Parts: sequence; structure tokens; C-alpha cells
Amino acid sequence: MSDNLASQRTYALIGHGGCGKTSVAEMLLFTTGAVARLGKIEEGTTALDYEPEEIKRRGSTQPGLATFQYNKNRHFLLDIPGDGSFNGDLPYLLRAVDGVVFVVDAVDGVKPLTKKLWGEVAKLGLPTIFFINKMDRDRADFDMALTGIREKLGVKTYIQNLPIGSKEDFKGVVNVLEGKAYFFDDKGGMAEGPIPDDMADEVETLHETMIEEVAVSDEQLMERYLEGEAIPVEELLAAVHAATLSGALCPVCCGSALKAMGGQRLLAAIQNYLPGPLEAAGGNKTITIEGGELVAAETGPVVAFVVKTLFDPFAGQLSIVRVLSGTVTTNLELLNPATGSSERAGQILLPLGKEAAISKEPAGPGSVIALAKLKDTATGHTLCDPKKPVVVPAPVLPPPMISYALAPAEKGDEDKVFSAMSKLLDEDITLSITRDEETGDILISGMGQTHLETAVEKARRRYKVSPVLKAPKIPYRETVKGKVEVQGRHKKQTGGRGQFGDCWIRMEGLPRGSGYEFVDAIVGGAIPRQYIPAVDKGVQESSVRGFLAGYPLVDFRVTLYDGSFHTVDSSEMAFKIAGSVGFKAACEKLKISLLEPIVLVSVSCPDEYMGDIIGDLSSRRGKVLGSDSTGGITEIQAHVPMAEMQEYAKTLSSMTGGQGAFTLAFDHYEECPPPIAEKVVAEGKKKEE
Repeated sequence: MSDNLASQRTYALIGHGGCGKTSVAEMLLFTTGAVARLGKIEEGTTALDYEPEEIKRRGSTQPGLATFQYNKNRHFLLDIPGDGSFNGDLPYLLRAVDGVVFVVDAVDGVKPLTKKLWGEVAKLGLPTIFFINKMDRDRADFDMALTGIREKLGVKTYIQNLPIGSKEDFKGVVNVLEGKAYFFDDKGGMAEGPIPDDMADEVETLHETMIEEVAVSDEQLMERYLEGEAIPVEELLAAVHAATLSGALCPVCCGSALKAMGGQRLLAAIQNYLPGPLEAAGGNKTITIEGGELVAAETGPVVAFVVKTLFDPFAGQLSIVRVLSGTVTTNLELLNPATGSSERAGQILLPLGKEAAISKEPAGPGSVIALAKLKDTATGHTLCDPKKPVVVPAPVLPPPMISYALAPAEKGDEDKVFSAMSKLLDEDITLSITRDEETGDILISGMGQTHLETAVEKARRRYKVSPVLKAPKIPYRETVKGKVEVQGRHKKQTGGRGQFGDCWIRMEGLPRGSGYEFVDAIVGGAIPRQYIPAVDKGVQESSVRGFLAGYPLVDFRVTLYDGSFHTVDSSEMAFKIAGSVGFKAACEKLKISLLEPIVLVSVSCPDEYMGDIIGDLSSRRGKVLGSDSTGGITEIQAHVPMAEMQEYAKTLSSMTGGQGAFTLAFDHYEECPPPIAEKVVAEGKKKEE
């Protein structure tokens, strides 16, 4: 492994929305000279939040990418959006990195979304450094944030930096293991100095504790420590590196990104503790491929994975690629096994926000590069050596959280709107667009209301269309109770050959979730075999349109047991119509009821909001199934009618001050209460008029 590759770092910045990740990224870029001035989110001047929608809402809506040098070592950085509406593709983005800098707010500490994000990082075993940000703010509390990391996330921490002062008095950090103090100014500068007298005892005590924590992760070190031997700092730091890679310890740093205080110390920790792309404990050292595993290497066949697709107004579509193994050179011919297409790499681009520099060097393992104008390659595809085809399985994405109907501002523009929104799917794989055959709606689905609103804004700006989001129709169902026998008869004489179909059916309700059953009980050739499927088809087509309010009728059985035919006038069409007539006749005699979809809702919130959340879910006709509290965060599960959850995201955010998170998934259908059913039926009949 080359020295350059050993000292290269590829990592993601992760944390809940509002914790200051993008400001941390800006601090790192400013500290290393990658940008000339420290941008601010409030002013819309950060390097990595450049889309108009990001500047308007003062938050990331897509990952920010940066390549820069730190002490002549190359760093590849991904700033991952903290808002749950915009990080649904997190499993893909984490495929691009070898380590994580996890940002925690010194004021708010660990939030429910922090816990959810940490779950994704921990699942992949990615080596992690925690950075406690906003140490200069009022109410900043390093100990509270550190306790949250330890207790709520279950992380074993190593205190790399202890803050000197806090709030308006925050001025620097002490490196506990090295016994050195570093003082910051608010222009990104740093100077070494003596440890403050009032911290000396705390630092000495913590120094011993940290040595014990580090030694525990290394048996030989532990023996030497217990024998009273003084362990050199270099050996201790190497042990921290090994413990970070194995996940035994997570170093903790702190600072104030907005004032560029702590950037140098964070960069030093990244360089010292996170892995290079080929280190044994690195996330992508051993790559899972179809049919086995592949050990990453600098030489040999190229394997690269497309983690994101971005749109550039000048270059067009950019494929963001993580090189997993081998080395990508300019104009290299690559194979996309998913499509069978041959792709030319072209120029190797190194992104820095909306800019991209042309690389003068090949891109080896760990590189996160942009390739322009690939013909037939999408997010989740593998690019590889044509002689050694390899497929890296794409991660599983979470299901969409919410769907809205998409309508054009002007009638007749449906196809334009559908086309424009479909283009966004290339760069945002957590969006999906479908046409609802039942309602005729264009449905757009995504990770939250803000996600969909932002996508619509982007489509308006880029493609000059005017889509409007409307609450989607709730997919109610109809069902039957009881049993009835009816005749379905269709006879028409129009000169020449007529139409004749005659069937007797028995229709009865089935238990919930049974679906539709058709039973052929014809004996003695009362209806010829070729016409029996037509009766079934006639019933099914009519059941899709329902009987009560225009919703599909489900959970019933139709038994065809008798009928008659005409040797000349009978046909498949005639028996199909007869089946439809029989279905409607049966519905008129049976009791039809309306079913509503029930979703399983899982809500995470700080413990103090539990009562309010449960009360609100109950007011939505919800049935709370249970709750569980761990580390100050309560998880509540409930069954709630889908119709009652349309605007829940905004309500939950308001109730919890943005600290709540939820998921929902369809669970089952239940009979609709009469007052609700009457309203739905009335609306359904109004639409039919």
C-alpha cells in the first residue's frame, strides 16, 4: 500500500438536523485553505449548501461533497443531510466512506434522530469520532452531550479533547492523553499553551482514566500498565487508532464550527484515528459482491460503486462514484453489469461543493470522484473491469414515509409534470412516482412532506412546470357480509347474431385479508368451459369499481354454480357482462361496509413528550400498542387510521420542538366507524355525479 493511500481519509459528517454539520464541513475546508473565507448558513455562503432550495431553507437537501488536502494528505468528505426527509439514501452514502465524524449539538445533546442515525453507522461497524459542536453557545453543556453519547447511544468514549471554558468563555481544548492545551481564536487560529490551573487536577484524573480505557482494548498494554510501566504517548495513540477501528472506543472532540474553533484538532484526530481505505478494520476493506467477497487492493481490476447522482447545470448528470478496488484512470473503459453497457470514465472530477476540479492523478481505492456523461448508469450500479465483471449489491432503502397526489396547475399538463418529476428520480432514489390505477392520480412518494415540497420546488425551477401537491386519496376498500344467490343474465338482440350469457352465482363475505376467491362449481356443461373465466373476469372488473363509494371490493368469494347458454349468441363478452350484472345484483342484496387502512406508527421522542404524543395518537382514533424507554428516549407504537396521519409530520415537530421522529407502514384494514363511513360514501357518490 502506498504512503499516499495509507494517509488518505474518506469520511462522512453525520448528525441530526441543526447540529451544525455543514458548518463543521465549512470549518474543515477553511482550516485547510480549501476555501478562502468561512461561509455561513444564515448568509447562504457555505461551499456545500449551494442549491437554491438549501439556501432558502438553511439546511442541506442533498449530500455535500468535498476533496481537499490536510498536511499533504488527501481527504474526501461527505456532508450528509441531517433532516430525516433528506437522508433516506444514507445506506448508499455510507457505502462511500471508511469512517464517520458524528456531530452532536452541545446545547440539544442526543436527539431521537441522533439515535436512529447512530444505529445505521453502528450496523456497518464504521469507525467513528464524535464532535461536540456549538461549545460557545448559551446553555452549551459538554458533560450533558457526552453523557448522552455514552448512555443514550451506548458508546464507549475516549475523550480526545476536554473543553477549556464553555458558552461565551469557550477558548480552547486540552488533549488529555498528551497533556497539552490548545487555545483558539475566532479566525481559525490556534496556539499551544499551558493547561489552566483550575483544570490541572481534572486533567490529571482524566489522564489516568483515559490510559486505563485505552489499555483495556490492548492486552499487552494492559499488562505493562498494571506492572506500573509508563506507556509512551505514541503507543497509546496507536492503541486508540486500533480501538477506534475495531469500534471498541470512539474518540470525542469539541469546538465551535461557526467560529472555526477546533478545526485543527478535529483534523488531527481524523488523521490519527480513522482508517485508510485498505486498513483491515475499514468499512470497505472486504467488499461483499455477488457470489462472495472481494478484498480491496490498489492494483488489479477496478470495482467502483455509484453512491449518488447529481445534476450540474453545465456538465449535466454527474455520477458520484466510490472507488472500492483498483485504480480509475482518465478515459478508462468500464462495464456496467446492471445494464450490460460499456462506459468511458472520461475526466476524473474532484467535487468541492458546486465546483469540480479535474484530477491530474488516477483515483485509487477510497476516492470519491464524479464522472460526467455516463450513458446508462444510475445510483446503485457497479462499474468494473470488463474482463472481470463484479456486482456490488445495492443496499436496501427504507420505504417511503408519505405520498401526495401531484397535479398540474393547468389542465392538460399532466404529462409535462410527470416527465419533469421523473427526471428528479435519477438524482434522488428515495423519491418514487407512480400512477394510481384506482384513482387516476399521479402519486409522488418520499421521506416526508418537506422532502416532497422541496422536490416540487426544484422541478418548478429547473423544468418550468407548475406541479401542485395535494393530499392523496385514502385507499379505502369495500367488503360484504352474509351470503346470497343471484342470477346474472345478459341478453341483447340487434339483428343478426345476438348476445346471450346467463349465470347463477353465490356471493359471500370472507374473513379480513382473504382477498378474492372464484369457485367453479359448474356441472353437466350448464356453461361451456371456455366461458367460465369470462364470468370471473366480469366479477373482478366490477369489484375494482366497488359498489358503495367507488372503492375496490375485497374479501369475498363468488361461486359459479349454474347457468345457461345459446349455441349461436353466447360469447366470452356476453358472459363477462353477465358476471358483472350478477355481481351488482348480489351487492344490492348484501350488506356492504367500508374498510379503512390502518398504519403501524412508531414514534421516537424524549421521555418528557410521551404523554402528549400518546394523547395526540388517541385523539386520532389510534390504539397505542405499547411504549419503551431507553436512555431518555421513548419509542411508542400504535395502530392509527391512515386518514388521521396526513399532516402528522408537522404536528409531531411542533409538539416536540423538532425532537420527534416517526415511521409508518401499512398494517391492515378495519371496518370504518359509521360517521366516518357516511362522509366517505357521500364524497365518493359526489365524485361519480
